[in-house]
Order: sequence, then C-alpha cells, then structure tokens
Amino acid sequence: MSHAFFHPFADPAKAEEAFIDIVRAEGSMLYDDAGKGYLDGLASLWYCQVGHGRAEIIDAVADQLRTLDAYNTFDPFTNDASRAAAAAIIARSPFPDGRVFLGCSGSEAVDTVLKLVRRVAQIKGETDRQVIVRRTRGYHGTNFGGTSSQGIAPNREGWGDLVPHFVEVPADDIEATATVFADHGDRIAAVITEPVQGAGGVFPPVDGYLEGLRRLCDANGALLVFDEVICGFGRTGNWFGSQTYGVTPDLFTFAKGVTSGYQPVSGVAMSRAVAEVLERAGMLRHGYTYSGHPAGAAAAVANIDLIESDGLVDRAVHLGALFEAGLSAMAADGAIESYRGVGGVWAAELGRDAAPVRGSLLEKGVVVRPIGTALAICPPLVITDDEVAMMLDAIAEAVAE
Repeated sequence: MSHAFFHPFADPAKAEEAFIDIVRAEGSMLYDDAGKGYLDGLASLWYCQVGHGRAEIIDAVADQLRTLDAYNTFDPFTNDASRAAAAAIIARSPFPDGRVFLGCSGSEAVDTVLKLVRRVAQIKGETDRQVIVRRTRGYHGTNFGGTSSQGIAPNREGWGDLVPHFVEVPADDIEATATVFADHGDRIAAVITEPVQGAGGVFPPVDGYLEGLRRLCDANGALLVFDEVICGFGRTGNWFGSQTYGVTPDLFTFAKGVTSGYQPVSGVAMSRAVAEVLERAGMLRHGYTYSGHPAGAAAAVANIDLIESDGLVDRAVHLGALFEAGLSAMAADGAIESYRGVGGVWAAELGRDAAPVRGSLLEKGVVVRPIGTALAICPPLVITDDEVAMMLDAIAEAVAE
C-alpha cells in the first residue's frame, strides 16, 4: 500500500510498512517503534557529531524561536544569531578574515559555491572561465549543480541533460588532472573535491594529491573548492579536513556537522581574496528564503560550543585509533579485504556486495551504510569506547555469517 511520504534514495514502490520506524534517539542509540535499540554507526547520515538528544541545542533553538522565530536576511535585514554562527565558523576555519554565506542543505551549499566561482571569473572579465573539474567518486549533493559535479555516474543518469562545462578526472590521478589543465587551463573556473571522499566510499586523499590540486589551480588562475559537508566540524580530527591535510582551499562548503542535524543549516566559507572580488561587484543576486534562519543559526552556535567543550575534535583522533586497530585486526584475519579512513569516518572493504552484511547488522542492532563493496562507518563523535567495541564485534560476526 502506498503512502503520502515519498522517501529519498529509496525505491518509490517500497511499502511504508517495510521501513524501520525510528521514534526516539539518545546519545549514540536509536530506538524503533517496537522498542528495539540500534547503535547509530552512521551519525544518522554522516552528521550527528554531538549525539542525539542534547538539551543544550534543543534549548538554544527553543529560546531563539521564542525571541525571533524567523525572518529573512535579504537586504536590509540581519539578526544576531546569523552573525554569531558565521563568526563561530570562520574562527575555526582556515580563513581567519573570511566570510560565510548560509543556506539549509549541503546541496544548496554546493550549488551556491558553483555559482560563486563562476561569478568571480565573470567579475574579473574572464567570461570563458566556466569549466569545473570534478573527481570520480566525488559526491556533491543532488541539486542540478551538485548532480552535475559529482563523480558517481548512477546518480547523474536518468535525469536528462545536466549543467554543462564539467570535466571529470580519475579520483587519485594528479597527472590526468594536469593534462586537463594543460588542455583547458584558461577556461577552468575551479576544481571541486572532498578532502575525504565520503559517500563515494570513504577514500582519504593519496599522499600529495590535494597539494597537487592546489599547485595546478594556482598556476592556472583557477579556484580550489573543498566540499567539507562530511569532513567538517571535527570529523577528520581537526575542525575541517583542509586542516587535517594541510591544504587551504579558496572556498569550502559545509552542512551536516555544523548543527549535528538539529536544524538544517549549510553554507559556503570563502577566503578574504574571494570575498574582496565579490564585494566590489555590487548586488549578489543569489540567496535562499532561509539563508541565515535564526533558529538554525542558534543550533549551529550551540553545537559548535558542544564540540569544543566536549573535546570532540580530539575525540575523533582517539576514535580513529580504535577503528584502525579493530579493522586492521579483521583484515589480518582475512575477515575483510582492507580498510580505509581517518578520525571518525571509516570504511571496511569486503570485496563483495555489502548490502546483505548491512542487513545482518541491522538485525544485530547496528546501523552502518553499504556503499558498493564497502561498509561505511561514521558514528557520533560522542560514541563510547565500549560502543565502538560492540560495533566492531558486530561487524566481525556479520561478515563471518
């Protein structure tokens, strides 16, 4: 029987009754309508850094709603919460004197940054500079720009014509990227990449790769864009993935971990140099109804405060050591083929379809995400050492079965 709710990334013909109905969550645990508990090994969808049920964020949002529920930030309006959120993000970013544009979803952030890099070229009079270089396996949301800029072919297929002027390069091949620059250098507006490719299978960058992209962009007048939607806000063991790998982009997108999902907030952070170009061009004819929504901004500030007070950036480094030890032991035993990851985001490579193993893990009360032949692991950063051990034991058992 069909239902009014049309699920994302799901078979539209699947009956509503066949879905797991999550009714409650606390810390790293979820509970369904039958009372069964699940260890949330995906932080919902790569985003719940501070865990579920944090009263500090809930109260901050409620207080903001009672004071100013919502109002637009189009000229001439602004609000304290938006200013505070932007300042908190920039203070922890690689752009100490940069600026932040706010939206609601990672997809909005990606479409915004794609427009901004082309806008910068237009302002400079480089009207042919419209090409965006994307990487195989890259995931950048599902709006038209993000669909066009992602390197996961099945997500691009079946929609008809997409946005033009995207060129794809093999994920880890800097020489192939150099060839693209040699062929199109004066037409390339930007390269877009995740520091760690997330939804494409959790692939950290190979040594020297991000540095190579930075050099190619600098040599050819292009901008480097990092998609930090998954990597940002402590996930890789620093506030942002750019800091983990020591490469500073010109702009980066963020979402997910900025509020731990308590409110839908996203944005684009830009360097002072990019901001100065945009500042001299007059009216920016881009924005969303909920850009700078005060309740979302209040959630961001409270969440960032929790990440800091709970020491979750350092906690991600500790979790990385636990996952590496557990997954390496499984690989040594031949239970899994290999593993990869950093901080609080990992993948166990099975070498076979991972979906049945995910099904077995759900029965055991553990949520992970199957991506092709790998299991993606990305728990709340507040997960305990004991819960990590439980998750690793369940994965070992499910793989053996």
